[in-house]
Amino acid sequence: MKKKIIYLDRDGVINEDPGYIYKTEDFKFIDGVFEACRKFLSSGFEIIIITNQSGIGRGYYTQKDYETLTNHILKQFSKNGIDILKVYSCPHAPDADCSCRKPKTGMIEQSLQDFSIDLQNSWLIGDKISDMKCAENAGILNKILICKNSVQNNSFCTAINLQDCLRYLKV
Repeated sequence: MKKKIIYLDRDGVINEDPGYIYKTEDFKFIDGVFEACRKFLSSGFEIIIITNQSGIGRGYYTQKDYETLTNHILKQFSKNGIDILKVYSCPHAPDADCSCRKPKTGMIEQSLQDFSIDLQNSWLIGDKISDMKCAENAGILNKILICKNSVQNNSFCTAINLQDCLRYLKV
């Protein structure tokens, strides 16, 4: 059976985004993230995180720093009863012209190779237009932009945070 996925961007969706975060002590989950993710899971979705991490390519932090923080994040999700199916990341700087940096679809394509996914009934939630473009480019019809200001757009929904996204999924 194909999996229904909630693709989550990391910075600005799961955690506060001060820019180029790589230390566990600086990482702060946004209020309500764990509750929303438990709702996603109880509604039959699985969660994949997709994140651009150009701080690696820019030399601001190392791949090891990123992995240490990712392990910390996954541990916190697990402590809160949430299994993350997989985390995909793009470590390249924007000028590297890789295929994985959103809005390109390399991370989504890799997930499709790794798992049997029902893209038709999956969602992508991000906080940047590049996340919405990535969903569009990958053929994900259901997408939500997390933003504080009202944005008029017919190709995606908007929400103020991850919990607010639940209203679109009817969970």
